[in-house]
Amino acid sequence: MSHRFLSYVFLMVLVGALLVGCAVPATPAPAAPTAPAVAPAAQAPAPTVAPAAAASPAATAAAQPTEAPKAAAPATKAKFPPGKMTGWGYGQPAFYDQFLNGFIQRNPDIAAGVTVETLPTKGEEEVRTKAMLAMTSGTPNDLPDYLSTAPVSMQAMADAGILLDVTQYLESFKDRLVPGTLDQMYYKGKLWCLPRSLRPQILFYNKDIFDKYNIDPAEMATFEGYLAVGKKLRDASKGEVFLSYVDPSDRTWRYWGRRGLMPQANARIWDDQGNVVIDQDPGTKVALGYLETLLKEKLLYNSAILQPALYEATRQGKVATYYIGAFYDEFTRANLSDMAGKWRVMKAPVFKDIGVGGAPVIEIQCITNKPNAPYADLYKAMWEDYNFNAPAREAWTTDMVNQKGAYGNPIAKELLVQPFWKQPEPYYGGQSFREWEGIGLQNPSVNMRVTQKDAEADTIITAEVEKVVAGNQTMDQAIANMGKNLRDKIGKAPAK
Repeated sequence: MSHRFLSYVFLMVLVGALLVGCAVPATPAPAAPTAPAVAPAAQAPAPTVAPAAAASPAATAAAQPTEAPKAAAPATKAKFPPGKMTGWGYGQPAFYDQFLNGFIQRNPDIAAGVTVETLPTKGEEEVRTKAMLAMTSGTPNDLPDYLSTAPVSMQAMADAGILLDVTQYLESFKDRLVPGTLDQMYYKGKLWCLPRSLRPQILFYNKDIFDKYNIDPAEMATFEGYLAVGKKLRDASKGEVFLSYVDPSDRTWRYWGRRGLMPQANARIWDDQGNVVIDQDPGTKVALGYLETLLKEKLLYNSAILQPALYEATRQGKVATYYIGAFYDEFTRANLSDMAGKWRVMKAPVFKDIGVGGAPVIEIQCITNKPNAPYADLYKAMWEDYNFNAPAREAWTTDMVNQKGAYGNPIAKELLVQPFWKQPEPYYGGQSFREWEGIGLQNPSVNMRVTQKDAEADTIITAEVEKVVAGNQTMDQAIANMGKNLRDKIGKAPAK
């Protein structure tokens, strides 16, 4: 074994050790769905807050095509060897596999004999750990052909040589994608992954509750109004109805904080030089101070999100709204199918003095840089088909709706303007959830700066937020502790 190879292995082991703390929990799969409720009548009630004519995904799209795009031809004419193309994923990867295997069936001339399987993992941390192990142990052929990840782990794996540089390839599609799609994906001036979805923060609400207490959902357009609505519901119901939920574990910081209030308040954990500023940042005090107000006013039902107890409380009318990412649609449909017709959606509230909507969350998949990878170009062809083949994407989405499976809106502007993505849906009482998902991407807040230290930082911040939720400290004390502990345990988070 050469001295150079031993030096390389030592370096990679060191990199792997530094990343052990960077953990991001997986989003759990939904509980088994209850039996579907009888679909509402065809003449569903009009949505309480209807999108204005000008407020549609088309408003942010490029020039609208005059007809639906034709089925896309395969991106490559190369023929690929029979075998299994494998990936590592998390969440509910089997649903996406249906599209990938459908591509094989539609294109037997280039991929006959190829099958696709995304092997499920516990989450982003496990994917990153397994990939780093394959590199540090000198067995890069153990890598899958592609893997799911998030911007934090993407940076670490790019530095370790695990990911294929797709900058030139992906930038050729930039003008066809929804604005902002690639914003979270650049690292050291390059693109290392392919975007699969860009999903906004949304406000889900139970229309029956608002009708019962004669409250106009439009009052929730601002966070100031959202707070006022919570007080009205609490008082009118004698404390039986809560504005929303609070999770006693790490998901309060994840969904209320990092993905929600913090970017909408222009809050920061780090400055541009990587220094800790969370305890000095005015946006942090706005965001987490607002969460503390909701807690003090007893407007949040304490229960773990994505778990049966909270679904049951929601079914009983105890929780009126969910301020959360658009991904929650699939969990609502799967676990609260008997509430079909009761739910509506609207844009996330905004802070009146700031005025920006929720921050979008990117879902990414990366082609690995394994030696002699036989399916790298095949995965690119599948990615193009998924994003630009309108008939195939619509057919798969319809299947997902019928299966109560996971799907998101396209990131291609030319697909979003098609009528399919504005169709009314019985589950939302005739509202088009897909159209509102597109509307939710308008006027977004900027996501907080991404660093390789974020997963470790989230663990530190979460511990302090949990103490506030438990009533063991004030938010001011929590923010002060966050700053001290981040400086003591991490120090700086270098700029990307």
